Amino acid sequence: MELRVLRYFLAVAQEKNITHAAEKLLVSQPTLSKQLSDLEAELGTKLFIRGHKEITLTSEGDYLRSRAEEIIDLTDKTFTNIQTDQVISGELTLGAGESIGMKRIINVISGITQDYPDVKIHLVSGNADEMESMLNRGTLDFAVLMGERPLENYHYLKIPEMDQWGILMLKDNLLAQKETINPTDLIDKPLLLSAQALQNHCFQDWWGNLGPQMNIIGTFTLVYNAELLVEKNGSYMITFNHLINNSPTQNLIFRPLAPNLFEPITVIWKKNTVQSKVNQLFIQRLKASLDN
Repeated sequence: MELRVLRYFLAVAQEKNITHAAEKLLVSQPTLSKQLSDLEAELGTKLFIRGHKEITLTSEGDYLRSRAEEIIDLTDKTFTNIQTDQVISGELTLGAGESIGMKRIINVISGITQDYPDVKIHLVSGNADEMESMLNRGTLDFAVLMGERPLENYHYLKIPEMDQWGILMLKDNLLAQKETINPTDLIDKPLLLSAQALQNHCFQDWWGNLGPQMNIIGTFTLVYNAELLVEKNGSYMITFNHLINNSPTQNLIFRPLAPNLFEPITVIWKKNTVQSKVNQLFIQRLKASLDN
């Protein structure tokens, strides 16, 4: 598959019309139709359902669309990052979940963009599994992981900050009067947990044999959305500190778990990969920030 043909395919998938896509690509309609037919023949499958008014994708076509977008994005990014020795420009793509450690990382990135205005930053949100997968596929330059993870396949830097687990609840809740929350406080309470924390059994040792008495009513991936549910139905969210809005109008309050439960924060990047100048600069400045 040639990159040019993949761009043709994506244009048709977006426009849902060969005529419109041909006009956008500045090619003739017969040329575009032949390229698409050749692509289907090469792959040995039908990619489009050609209707009277518009073209839609088959399941195979939809799969190719998602992969083609990644391939084109990675290709464009690679070309952008090839610059002269005198200029630091290009793109830096970083994926992370919600964490206090992002403050340090964002400070480093902000300094780079101020010193080198041609640098473009892309921040991607997701859990550790998603970020690690994207890093391995090459669609991320760096991933920020919270919690203990196998790191032997990556270069990495440990961030000194750590995320502290606790309970987010309504301010007028009786448990909000306590300074810390222990496992017995949560028996039969409606709990919201991050999907990744539940999958990784992060609290199994913390609540011990009280686990069967924990009433987990749901999971979340984004804290902000789960906050809305806590505020609406009075549930209890187990989450990291420093992630909620601390404005005076906020109706929620955070209380740490007892015994304390912390998670390390690690920035990782692929081994055996030649880093662009902007990526090298990010690593240098992040290391320097750890020495301050």
